[in-house]
Amino acid sequence: MTPEELSLAIDGALNAAIDAGELTLADGETAPAVRVERPKNRDHGDWATNVALQISKKVGKNPREVAQVLATRISELDGVASVDIAGPGFLNIVLDAAAAGELAVTILDQGSAFGRSDVLAGKTINLEFVSANPTGPIHLGGTRWAAVGDSLARILEAQGANVVREYYFNDHGNQIDRFAKSLLARAKGEAAPEDGYGGEYITDIANRVLASHPDALSAEDPQEVFRSVGVELMFEEIKQSLHEFRVDFDVYFHENSLFEDGKVDELLEKLKESENLYFKDGAWWLKSTDFGDDKDRVVIKSDGNAAYIAGDIAYFQEKTKRAENPADLAIYMLGADHHGYVARLKAAAAALGDDPDMVEVMIGQMVNLVKDGKPVRMSKRAGTVVTMEDLVEIVGVDAARYSLTRYSVDSNIDIDLDLLTKQSNENPVFYVQYAHARTCGLARNAALAGVTTDSYDVAQLSTEADSALLAALGQFAGAVKESADFREPHRVARYLETLAGAYHRWYGVSPVAPKGEEEITDLHRARLLLNNATRQVLANGLGLLGVSAPEKM
Repeated sequence: MTPEELSLAIDGALNAAIDAGELTLADGETAPAVRVERPKNRDHGDWATNVALQISKKVGKNPREVAQVLATRISELDGVASVDIAGPGFLNIVLDAAAAGELAVTILDQGSAFGRSDVLAGKTINLEFVSANPTGPIHLGGTRWAAVGDSLARILEAQGANVVREYYFNDHGNQIDRFAKSLLARAKGEAAPEDGYGGEYITDIANRVLASHPDALSAEDPQEVFRSVGVELMFEEIKQSLHEFRVDFDVYFHENSLFEDGKVDELLEKLKESENLYFKDGAWWLKSTDFGDDKDRVVIKSDGNAAYIAGDIAYFQEKTKRAENPADLAIYMLGADHHGYVARLKAAAAALGDDPDMVEVMIGQMVNLVKDGKPVRMSKRAGTVVTMEDLVEIVGVDAARYSLTRYSVDSNIDIDLDLLTKQSNENPVFYVQYAHARTCGLARNAALAGVTTDSYDVAQLSTEADSALLAALGQFAGAVKESADFREPHRVARYLETLAGAYHRWYGVSPVAPKGEEEITDLHRARLLLNNATRQVLANGLGLLGVSAPEKM
């Protein structure tokens, strides 16, 4: 029995009590949704629910009175061994071994679909992440967004959403000019401009521009040649790096297009009619303070030109009104220096007549690399900025993705390179991947011993270790849903570490293959079933993080 199945069964018991007149809802009241959780103390049962406390006021009874009514009905449910009332009215439920063990069967029946749902079906979510300027390799902050953003996309898809992964290609602005000037200077053998870009990659790109355009330096506008060709070359490198990091995008949106096709100018005229804009001091202002901004923002400057925020408004409109996959929700994943954008983007939505809640902004904090107890600050290729390639070269894609995803994005993190290269339980990604490899190794050994799951009796899974592992498996779907609801992929990573811990402990006390001349029993077969179910859930969870599930380590 899964937690979801138990919740539905308790919900049925609750409604039966209402229908029978044992509980009477006050006028206008409705019964709450039933949810079960794993008790912190295993002595309190397999699952617990606070539904009696939630509904007590609605039915005008003491919570313990309500709990007694529900306990009587829940104890009669198939698969429930006992129900106890604790504290003010908590219901602690113990399943019989057979019902608990059926979870392993369910997992294997559903396979890769276990843990998924259709709760977000029919909803298109535009997820914009990374969006690094095409002026150099992706730095660690962008690498963090690549890992977190792609994992979040996978998790939202696992809840049924249609996710559009979008990269905002910033090819409009001063940074592109500085990049072009840096390339041109390097091609001429000159020092980089004071505000330009350095590093070996500038030499590489400049040489590649010259290789494809030998006459670039003698062109009518050499800087434009280096700009147009250099930006494209740099962006192709970025896309390739992301692809090797297992991150690909559905849409690469060019900022320039907003200005070149007149979308911004057209929008500005429309915005003048919005109640969220006002005219003052010769300029048009957005009422962004209504949405928490520290001051209102100029949208149309006194000279009639668009301010930068006008592009943000036009871009939001593009996301929500495009012909293919228009967004029901736009999630922006931005760097630590973009806190002010939350209010501005919500105000932008309101100015267009849309619901500000169609905008969500996630702010990511800094990442630092540490080796031998000291910060790593230099890159072989980029000069001063540590890049995605630097991290991957040292620890590999799996460890890089996992380590960047296992923390809440609103926290600064230090990545210990020495730890991530260790093959020990101290290394979280090794700990989880080794659990999966162990399940595969155990299955291979069981096959050699002749143990199969052609027949089984899940009631045999009655030890404390069996119960603990089954309980951990039962929490997977909830962890995925919470990760989607709160936009926090780290919940999946932390869940996997909990599951791996439960499995490693179970492995030490639960032999699957018979010893010596022992006969193969139902217990061996049931344990193999549980082992294989664990393998499936570990693989499903690692897949949501874009991390491989090795069969041998």
